[in-house]
Amino acid sequence: MKLKELPKEERPRERLKKFGVESLSNLELLEILLQNGTKGKDVKTLGEEVLVLLEGKEIPSLKELTSIKGLGEAKSLLLLSSFELGKRLLFMRHQERMQITTPQSAYQYMKPFFIKKKQECFYCLYLDAQKRVIGEKLLFQGTINRSVVHPREVFKEAYRMGASGIICFHNHPSDVLNPSKQDISFTEKLVAIGQIQEIPILDHLIMGEHDYYSFMEHEKINMPSA
Repeated sequence: MKLKELPKEERPRERLKKFGVESLSNLELLEILLQNGTKGKDVKTLGEEVLVLLEGKEIPSLKELTSIKGLGEAKSLLLLSSFELGKRLLFMRHQERMQITTPQSAYQYMKPFFIKKKQECFYCLYLDAQKRVIGEKLLFQGTINRSVVHPREVFKEAYRMGASGIICFHNHPSDVLNPSKQDISFTEKLVAIGQIQEIPILDHLIMGEHDYYSFMEHEKINMPSA
């Protein structure tokens, strides 16, 4: 049955107001976001096609969404924003104030930030004195094989957040995890600056899809004890 054929009290907006957002199905939530269909395709059918696209995916790309007939750029951008916001809020709820005590826990925390990244990205994770997460920051996103990072940006965010320690992360799109000479020299520079600033670099992880390289585990950084 098409949405406009439903009795008013059974339509998603009315059900949301009466019973709360938790009562709605995924399709009904999409119908509210999409608002209406297009010529020859009602909003219910459009929502069903979006659900099919979402199966087994993290978040579809803008190109994938706009490939659905009747789903233009404006609606696709609204959906992408809604999906990303939901992902971030869920992540914040599960990870807020999490304590990072090992490279493995650091990897698991930051892994979602690198999903489907085709360019080299550099993130910093900022911790308090008990190694609990204060926040994370994408500082640079480079070309497919190069990212340019300046140390002042790393430590500026640390001061802004009141951090007591920093863990750095970047990915190799090739999924080869061994550090390059540039990775090693840059990490050494950050460690030296961190000692002067009294905000230590606790680790630097090179992120892969299923594994990681930790400078601390390979004894290239000495992680201070709690």
